[in-house]
Amino acid sequence: MYKSENYVVIIGRIHQLGSIYKALAVLIGNYSMEAKAEGNKYSIIVPTFNERQNIALIVYLIFKHLPNVNFEIIVVDDGSPDGTQEIVKQLQEVYGEDRILLRPRPKKLGLGTAYVHGLKHATGNFVVIMDADLSHHPKYLPSFIKKQMETSASIVTGTRYVKGGGVHGWNLMRKLTSRGANVLAQTFLWPGVSDLTGSFRLYKKYVLEDVINNCVSKGYVFQMEMIVRASRKGYHIEEVPITFVDRVYGSSKLGGSEIVEYLKGLLYLLVTT
Repeated sequence: MYKSENYVVIIGRIHQLGSIYKALAVLIGNYSMEAKAEGNKYSIIVPTFNERQNIALIVYLIFKHLPNVNFEIIVVDDGSPDGTQEIVKQLQEVYGEDRILLRPRPKKLGLGTAYVHGLKHATGNFVVIMDADLSHHPKYLPSFIKKQMETSASIVTGTRYVKGGGVHGWNLMRKLTSRGANVLAQTFLWPGVSDLTGSFRLYKKYVLEDVINNCVSKGYVFQMEMIVRASRKGYHIEEVPITFVDRVYGSSKLGGSEIVEYLKGLLYLLVTT
């Protein structure tokens, strides 16, 4: 009995030591990532339209998950009538105008041109593009940065369609639409990426500038054209699994017209790439 109790104690201590070693490994890994990222700056472009209820939370979460990373958030607002810009100005008072840049436009001019507009004001050597509606959780940003540093990838893109990824909050029709769009693109365009319609990505700045200058699409198909053209140019693309969460506040911008445009864009890319 005495020996059995000793074994239990020893096993318990081994387990504790294992936990300590794991914690140290995480800390060392995080320190290593931060040290490597020290010379980099990340410009996070966030296009908005009627995101008053979401923008403060997304900014808070970015700062929370990137505590030791040099970054700026570029908010490209398309004339939101709900007061989004007023909220961003309040956030500038809290975080500083050098960390949060408000670069508005007078009206909705398309997602692709929003990135072009934001890119003009980006001072980082890396650019992140992400949605403002909390469907892209900032908790994945460290994984994007780590993947890029480990692989020297030109692009790191979030994917819902590999192990560890997924979708939360969509009905069956929305899931089938997204899955069908990706299957069609995989079949006809073979880009070597599992999630073509996702819009949560990290780019080397010069790569984004090169690719975006060759894109002509707008709306839902724009993200697909970006990744297809990057693949055709031979840029190194890596993926990170993410869980896409449907927006909590506001309404989705995806409608029937976007789906029609997607099909037109698919045919266009099939012919031109």
